[in-house]
Amino acid sequence: MTVREAHLVLADGTMFEGEAIGAEPPGGIAAGEVVFNTVLTGYQEVISDPSYAGQIITFTNPHIGNYGVTETDDESRRPFCRGVIVRELSRRRSNWRSDGDLNGYLRRHGIPGIGAIDTRRLTRHIRDAGAMPGAFGTADETALKEAAAREPGTDGVDLVAEVSTAEPYTLAGTGGGHRRIVAYDFGIKTTILRHLSGLGTVEVVPASTSAADVLARQPDGVFLSNGPGDPASVPYAVDAIGDLIGNVPVFGICLGHQLFAAALGGETVKLPFGHHGGNHPVRHLATGRVEITSQNHNFAVAPDSVPASAVTHLNLNDGVIEGLRATEAAAFSVQHHPEAGPGPHESAYLFTEFADLMDRDR
Repeated sequence: MTVREAHLVLADGTMFEGEAIGAEPPGGIAAGEVVFNTVLTGYQEVISDPSYAGQIITFTNPHIGNYGVTETDDESRRPFCRGVIVRELSRRRSNWRSDGDLNGYLRRHGIPGIGAIDTRRLTRHIRDAGAMPGAFGTADETALKEAAAREPGTDGVDLVAEVSTAEPYTLAGTGGGHRRIVAYDFGIKTTILRHLSGLGTVEVVPASTSAADVLARQPDGVFLSNGPGDPASVPYAVDAIGDLIGNVPVFGICLGHQLFAAALGGETVKLPFGHHGGNHPVRHLATGRVEITSQNHNFAVAPDSVPASAVTHLNLNDGVIEGLRATEAAAFSVQHHPEAGPGPHESAYLFTEFADLMDRDR
């Protein structure tokens, strides 16, 4: 394998030396908001998660790609991230399910990457300075610095429109469920759809779908999916959710949780470096139970913008609101990913709670 020298430059001027992997970006430059993810496995699911639109993913696990890739593990029709940063890309794959290697996967989907990076130093820098725009590639250092300075990041950008389905589509229920569920696609993942289809027939609709259109489908419940970027940049979704609350059971996760909070009158803020990983401890306030959760978000619900009585879960690392429940309607949300693609399965009970809510409301 031919080694191609490459560099990573952050918006504050910090520079890293590395080797180009994956696809060659236009002009030898890839740019986006640089974040880090702490999962030990599940790199393919992370890369194909639409919530990473506009971002460059740094993996803190030093060895990435060792078990290869398989088409059945993709979480969306294609990856939407801007690039991938690793310490060491595995030169060999070893797993009976594997049908390809990670480097080939990145090239096939046009995703550039950079390896041989000191990801420990990079992660510590992001933790101290916060997630920030950056650029990497084989272009000269001056061009990379200019690209990093021009990159706007994810604040105030409607990235949901980039990843959402253009047309509605339907998935038949797999568990014999009689329920009809409408799922908003803000960047929905395959594993989420697998869970929902176990509860009944799922109609997936574009992010811009109105509340009137959703209610005309006569759903037993409405699901608000995960997705990328700034919740303040998708006010049309907040308006629709506000019109749905009280008319049909609602369950939201991740970006859907933030939009749900906004529909209840809450506000959102950007975290310094977000939550990206599969080991975040969350306390369920009603039971005191601690769940280890999968997370992927840069924005969160502002702590004093919603009533304390509405809060159901809290992040034990930094106190971020991890769950909400409408006090006068059949509607709730969580910040984490209960579908666990990848991650622990401790929050999967939330899908059962959603089913019970729909059944009670019939």
